[in-house]
Amino acid sequence: MDNRSTPYYFLLLKFSDSRDLQILCFLLFLTLYLTTITGNLLIIIAIAFEHRLHTPMYFFMMNLATMDLGSISVTIPKSMLNSLLNARSISYFGCVAQVFFLTFFLGSDFALLTAMAHDRYVAICNPLRYETIMTKEACVQMTASVWISGLLYGVLHTSCTFAISFCSNVVDQYFCEIPHLLKLSYNDLVEVTVLAFVIIVVFLCFIFIIASYVQIFTAVLQMTSVQGRQKAFSTCIPHLIIVSLFIFSAATAYLRPSTNSPSELDLVFAVLYAVVPPMINPFIYSMRNKEVKTALWKLISLKYFSNSFLLQKYP
Repeated sequence: MDNRSTPYYFLLLKFSDSRDLQILCFLLFLTLYLTTITGNLLIIIAIAFEHRLHTPMYFFMMNLATMDLGSISVTIPKSMLNSLLNARSISYFGCVAQVFFLTFFLGSDFALLTAMAHDRYVAICNPLRYETIMTKEACVQMTASVWISGLLYGVLHTSCTFAISFCSNVVDQYFCEIPHLLKLSYNDLVEVTVLAFVIIVVFLCFIFIIASYVQIFTAVLQMTSVQGRQKAFSTCIPHLIIVSLFIFSAATAYLRPSTNSPSELDLVFAVLYAVVPPMINPFIYSMRNKEVKTALWKLISLKYFSNSFLLQKYP
């Protein structure tokens, strides 16, 4: 690329130069994508149609599944298309859109996980006041704040990232990732400052989540009922696993030392935080939550019997 500050397009990292491996990567990512879409859609539909799941915890869970659908759809379809067409380019505005929507959904995701920690704290530590604190209006306001904060987070990162001048258009990643875009810039001081500010905010949210769970586990261990402890753990452990996976995968991708040459570890860590959490979140919740499993089973059974009825009526 010649010396201009705004390239017309960026060149993304190819998974392989072998055509057979490119097709294999396409099929692999297609499987992961369809699995993620199916799992999160089932969670959303089950919660929407099961009236017993119309509670704050499941309302937040449905929003989390929606964010996972959005985040997985930002990066995977373009990489699959490039693998299928043996291409590696993405337009400048396509790259801008990837950065914005990815930071928007990831920022909203973490903000929602923080809100869910507060919900679990109130439910276990203040059960008698739960319905008066976590009202429908309060849940809607918290969720709206989550989406708005994610929007502001996306706008902030995107505007700072693309306000800099680029000395190259070759991105050593399979999607437009901020750390790799910063390596192409002449001066990344503004975006680095924003990243530092974001790290501080994330750390404060992390401390809030840890403090909430310290009080939660203290209250759970004081319960005399074994069934009550099991129910409390079944609703808290999935959320704690997701928070841990989200923070670990994002930290490894954004805080690890950068290298001048593309690394297979960069690709692995990018997949780890951009693909794995949205894919396994529905399985974590469905495996550890009996109410979700019951709703999913009713949904699948209803679909099965409906199809059987239609086949018998219209053979």
